[in-house]
Amino acid sequence: MAEITSMKNIGKELARKLKIIGINSPEELMRTGSKEAFLRLKMRLPEVCLVHLYTLEAAITDTAFNKLSAETKKELKEFSDDWKSSRITID
Repeated sequence: MAEITSMKNIGKELARKLKIIGINSPEELMRTGSKEAFLRLKMRLPEVCLVHLYTLEAAITDTAFNKLSAETKKELKEFSDDWKSSRITID
């Protein structure tokens, strides 16, 4: 099984965060998808931000983080915004 850090854009710190949510390999990340992985990260690590979602998508598509298309970034930002606006918080 390949190391998750073998994927473009995935460094040791993001790999550590992904391990917390049970994603340890490129195959697991690709199977989970960037959006689901992002949501799992947000639930466990609230400091995770939109940049993480971009990074996950770029890793899955084997694209440099800063080379994601404007259309992809827009769609991912809308996904993140939709999740934030519909999130229910329990105090």
